[in-house]
Amino acid sequence: MATITIQIPDELAQRLEPLQNRLPELLWQLLEVTKKPTTIEPEVKTNTADIPAVYREVLDFLIETPTPQDIVSFKVSQNAQTRLQNLLDKNREATLTPMEIAELDVYEQLEHLMILLKARAYSAIQ
Repeated sequence: MATITIQIPDELAQRLEPLQNRLPELLWQLLEVTKKPTTIEPEVKTNTADIPAVYREVLDFLIETPTPQDIVSFKVSQNAQTRLQNLLDKNREATLTPMEIAELDVYEQLEHLMILLKARAYSAIQ
C-alpha cells in the first residue's frame, strides 16, 4: 500500500481527523463521482443505507440508551461476526480490495469504541 503526504489547511485537517481511517474509501468514492461529467456539485448522501451494516447495528443499539449491563453484554450479530471473519481471512491471504480494507477499518474502530464503552460500563456496575 502506498503512502501519500499532502499539505492541507489546518481547518480541513481538523475536519478530516475523525475520518482518517475512512480516507481510502472516501477517495475511491470521490474517484467514482468524478468519472461522470457534471456541472453541479455531487449530492451528499445521508441515507443510512450508505453506513456499513455493523455501524448501523451499533448505532441502533446505542440509540436505545442501553444500561451499563446491556453494554457489557452487547455483541454484534452473527452476520457481522461472519463478515468480520471473512475480512480477516482475506486479510491473511492479502486479497482485500481497497473497499474491504476500509470496511475492516470500520470493524477495528467499532471494536475500539466498544472496548472503551464496556470498560466504562463495567466500572459503573462495580
